[in-house]
Amino acid sequence: MLSSALPARALVEALPDTVVVADGEGRIAYVNAAVATLLGHSPASLMGRSLTVLMPERFRGSHGSGFRRFRLTGEGELVGATTQVPALHASGREIPIDLTLARLEPAAGSDPDSAVVVAVLRDASTTILLERQLQVSRYLTATLRVTAALTEAADSDVAFEQLLPTLCTELDWDAATLWQPESSGGHLVHSRTWEAPGAAIPALVADSATRTFVRGQGLPGLAWQHRAPVVVEDLWDDARFLRADAARADAVRTGAAFPVMHGDTLLAVCELFSREQRDVPVELLAVLAHAGRQIGQFLARLEAESEVRDLADTLQRSLLPSHLPTIPGVQVAARYRPGGGSALVGGDTYDVMPLPDGRWMVLIADVCGTGAEAAAVTALTRHTARAAAAAGNPGDMLSAVNTALLHEQGRGPLRFVTACCLVLEPTAAGHRVHLAVAGHPLPLLRSADGAVTEVGAPGRPLGVDADVQFETTSVDLTSGATLLLYTDGVTEARDAAGSQFGEEGLARLLSGRDCADAEKAVTAVKAAVEAQVAGSRYEADDMALLALTVPA
Repeated sequence: MLSSALPARALVEALPDTVVVADGEGRIAYVNAAVATLLGHSPASLMGRSLTVLMPERFRGSHGSGFRRFRLTGEGELVGATTQVPALHASGREIPIDLTLARLEPAAGSDPDSAVVVAVLRDASTTILLERQLQVSRYLTATLRVTAALTEAADSDVAFEQLLPTLCTELDWDAATLWQPESSGGHLVHSRTWEAPGAAIPALVADSATRTFVRGQGLPGLAWQHRAPVVVEDLWDDARFLRADAARADAVRTGAAFPVMHGDTLLAVCELFSREQRDVPVELLAVLAHAGRQIGQFLARLEAESEVRDLADTLQRSLLPSHLPTIPGVQVAARYRPGGGSALVGGDTYDVMPLPDGRWMVLIADVCGTGAEAAAVTALTRHTARAAAAAGNPGDMLSAVNTALLHEQGRGPLRFVTACCLVLEPTAAGHRVHLAVAGHPLPLLRSADGAVTEVGAPGRPLGVDADVQFETTSVDLTSGATLLLYTDGVTEARDAAGSQFGEEGLARLLSGRDCADAEKAVTAVKAAVEAQVAGSRYEADDMALLALTVPA
């Protein structure tokens, strides 16, 4: 078909997407070279074969009639939008693809049977991975928002009152019930129910009020017995759920329960209900299990401020790497100093991770504000940057974070983020740094002779503008040179008179002999900032430092 249009054929051959043309019998009349990368077939091996060779077995039976209808009429279930479907790789495994169909009309006066079908196939695995990572980030955000709700509670009763709506709202469930052990500890009794607007469950409320559950009995008892989340995807037909009639009356189809534990002690069981029959992914089960443990720890220590601080410290550490990896040929050092205010957690973070091609991603970020809400945004920022790191371009990584932050806006106060993301790659002379900046202080490059310069191009913060783009700058990190990344808690640190440490003060300090390598640099800067704020009446901000040195 394309033999008379050589320029068009060359264009199609150069496309990264797989293009398949099928004739009136559903046989492959043309396929471009991209099919080898996507599905493992050579184009020549597919010519003349049925389209079903690219389909999993379960879809082949219904293919014939649907294909003929679409070829003749242009109508079909997959028409009008790109659809995600599985395709069969030459190795026999299934891979997800985005499929777009088109029908090329026959020439005027020609037989309608001469119409051909064109299919465009694109690898959907990256999209699916990013969507999954975004979903995991949302689950993590929900956990942190539960923490935020609990921190405002004066006692356990208030805490549970805030817990149920927070969980349902953040995780898209319609209602929740809480079960707590009676005084003897042998039975669970109904404590309270929360219902989303327009999602009343009167039958379940009435039924639950008359019941108690022992360990292993019903959905609450199973969560108690297993000490782990339990899911019943169809409450109407699963014998484990003992209130099926009430669930039918309320049109509730799926339920999940998780225990709230402190050590070996059960404090409560929380049930979540959905009117929609839904799958519950393993990531959500992990979040519920974590939430149950976290809530239990919090409730058991609600009255002890020092232990609440311990919980906050644990959360803060979860926003930072547990240790810095070893980068061949580069010394890496970091420091973090929490702010001096009353907020449980801060919004500064940094990260270092290897990329598949031998390069390294380095990130430093600062979220507007402090506390659990800021921590949720910090976690989302770090997690999304990691998910997008495969792109290998720091500007693309920042764009992915920007998209994720804008997706979460509206759930709370605006939380913009400043960040600097860089990719470090080895070169013959040392290492080359490709970096992009989003409203963050520009990194400082200290040469082997002590000269200090700013590097990078300023950019707009993340989470504000969907159309923002980030410029990538490249700079060589040669023998003896140190690159310092920092948050504004360094330069904005105020002494008792209100004077800031400042960019000039930082550059002057970094040029000295005490900052000749990464470890010395972060140690000296942290000590200088702590001396700056000592005895000051001004509240100190969080401070994060990360330095890279190519040893001389």
